[in-house]
Amino acid sequence: MEPELEPVALTPQKQDNAWKHCEIYKYGDRLQMRCLYCRKMFKGGGITRVKEHLAGIKGQGVICDQVPEDVRLFLQQCIEGTVRRQRKRRHSSSAEPLPLPAPALPPCEAEPMMMVVQSDANNGFTSPGSTDVAVQNEGGTGGRTKQRPYRRKKTAAFENGSASNSNGLIGADMDNNLVPVAISSVKNILPAASRDRENAVHMAVGRFLFGIGADFDAVSSANLQPMIDAIASGGYGVSAPTHDDLRGWLLKSCVEETMNEVEECKAMWKRTGCSVLVEELSTDKDLKVLNFLVYCPEKIVFLKSVDASEILSCADKLFEVLREVVEQVGSTHVVQVITKSEDHYAAAGKKLMSEYGSLYWVPCAAHCLDNMLEEFGKIGWISETIERVRAITRFIYNRSDVLNIMWKFTCGNDILQPLFSTAATGFATLGRIGELKSNLQAMVTSPEWNECVCLKESSGLAMTATIDDEAFWKAIALVNELTGPLLRVLKIACSEKRPAMGYVYAALYRAKEAIKRDLVNKEDYMVYWRIIDQWWEQQRHVHLYGAGFFLNPKFFYSASEEMRGEVSQFLIDCIENLVPDINIQDKISKELNSYKNAVGVFGRNLAIRARDTMLPAEWWSTYGESCLNLSRFAIRILSQTCSSSVGCRRNLIPVEQIYQSKNSIEQKRLSDLVFVQYNMRLKQLDSEGGDDTLDPLSQSRMDVLKEWVSRDQSCEEENGSSDWKSLESIKRTLVPMIDETDNLGSGFDDPEIFKVEKEASDEGYYTNTSEKAFT
Repeated sequence: MEPELEPVALTPQKQDNAWKHCEIYKYGDRLQMRCLYCRKMFKGGGITRVKEHLAGIKGQGVICDQVPEDVRLFLQQCIEGTVRRQRKRRHSSSAEPLPLPAPALPPCEAEPMMMVVQSDANNGFTSPGSTDVAVQNEGGTGGRTKQRPYRRKKTAAFENGSASNSNGLIGADMDNNLVPVAISSVKNILPAASRDRENAVHMAVGRFLFGIGADFDAVSSANLQPMIDAIASGGYGVSAPTHDDLRGWLLKSCVEETMNEVEECKAMWKRTGCSVLVEELSTDKDLKVLNFLVYCPEKIVFLKSVDASEILSCADKLFEVLREVVEQVGSTHVVQVITKSEDHYAAAGKKLMSEYGSLYWVPCAAHCLDNMLEEFGKIGWISETIERVRAITRFIYNRSDVLNIMWKFTCGNDILQPLFSTAATGFATLGRIGELKSNLQAMVTSPEWNECVCLKESSGLAMTATIDDEAFWKAIALVNELTGPLLRVLKIACSEKRPAMGYVYAALYRAKEAIKRDLVNKEDYMVYWRIIDQWWEQQRHVHLYGAGFFLNPKFFYSASEEMRGEVSQFLIDCIENLVPDINIQDKISKELNSYKNAVGVFGRNLAIRARDTMLPAEWWSTYGESCLNLSRFAIRILSQTCSSSVGCRRNLIPVEQIYQSKNSIEQKRLSDLVFVQYNMRLKQLDSEGGDDTLDPLSQSRMDVLKEWVSRDQSCEEENGSSDWKSLESIKRTLVPMIDETDNLGSGFDDPEIFKVEKEASDEGYYTNTSEKAFT
């Protein structure tokens, strides 16, 4: 019996433009196509024969006489574009590209990073986009590239024998050696025609983004360059997706893709445990939204959001929502649920721990540390210092000519340092100004500064006097000595790259130790210690921090007996709560002696050296097999974060739009859209490692920088110094990423540090978790 024709739907994989002008049928195991206009059936030849049929090009089939003229012309252009690209590839493959020298770096730049480039005497040269890959040029301008394996997976684009990526890598060596190549701007050496084409593309992208009112940070999206590459590979005349495509199959495909990624994470959650993060957002219309995310060392994922306007007022309703999320993730996987510290969260968290004995409710450590910094900022002399610095930043960042001068003397570095909160941003900015002291002092004595018109203003004279005032710089130095260690704890707690649970306890110890060392007199440092202790009291019952310290070999083996005894109580509590099986509890208890006494593999030289070089969870995975139960338990503890604020710019996702819609279908569509957007943003944050290079004047940072860049009264428009078009394009030097955990050192033998904290608790400084008063 002959098989019947079965209609087949058009899938996203079928990207040739001709697919839209024919019907697809399945005949047995083969596909057949029918022209929409003349109804001719094609039983072979593929989509190419249909395209020739519609375009009126004589091939192996007949020409359609009913196709609209605009469709015929469009498909003719598509075929001609394909032919031109094939000719270019054939032509360029026979020509050997010439090497180009690396251009010199412009003045006032940091020492260039060096990359490795591999050359090939037969096929020109190859250049990796990083030190991870080499790519062979197979075509000339616009040609495709063929990857050759070289370490990991990244690619570089090639043009006219030159290799470039977003960092501007250029290099060649005819001796087939690995040569170091400096990073610079590729625009300096591209042919004029190539620069014109690139400028035309950039103008088109700019018009599109300006037209839709997109944030300028959109160009930082990891999906922008792949989109441009996909458009280029589609050839001339490739059509854009329609409104219905975006709302329809495209969004469905992305939702399905993202859900699959979330499902893949469940295997990680089972192995390392996970933390449920609860983010609270408030909108301008007093709408309260809770975002629920799941953290594990490999990836952070966004699950969903909930309208919490009526939930937050009732601890029982909040508990029900938290329980629903825990069940969705899997109660056996969840180690902790992190929220704010307010009373309703504490009450719901207590009920959650009663319901599930194998997890903890934990108040966010980042908010606790931010409260400490806010209290520091209220102290008289510190508050005055902050105001003097704000006067400087307002003066500089409201005048383009002054901003240009500052960038020149700081080599493109900004003095504003936005972090996740207003208080943290302020003290980070003070820290950066302290680092740039000599640069700023050189600036106000330079000829450029003396010729600046703004100097005649009172605020300009005041700024010059401030920068020349040594008392001001002494105050800056002391503030940085007091708050720098707390900022380090905050950065560790919010780190996306390194689970914080094994480090926060030690980092807070170091912060108090640094304050004591700098101020010496007990009556002086106790003022600041009491602020720290009173706010840290919210976290004292979080036994996970002490257990993390105990299980981190970097700190445990250098701690005093008294310190070990203090944190061992936290460890025992965690074993009893997080390990429901009493037989496994007993096994862990026995295996603890091997770890405490560094017996067996724990005492080998390799394991001892690795204490300082490996992440604590990796150390246990590598050397803990002889104590398998303790190793699994340690990995679950050491794989957790301490903050619900991991990823400081998540609130750019417009979650509130879901609940502003009154239509249930559209609300579900918006919910899916936010689900995709949020997880894409998290993936990009994970790949790029943060947003420190963003323009501090960007509107996306105004929530924490408003007080530092708001226009002062003396900034007059008529002087013309606020024209943004006069800002110079200066290549900013990249500030090296510092691992805050590297400087925590060894030796924890000062009993006073956490003894004072305990005494503060016994004296009843705090009566509940939400109290903020300090006297």
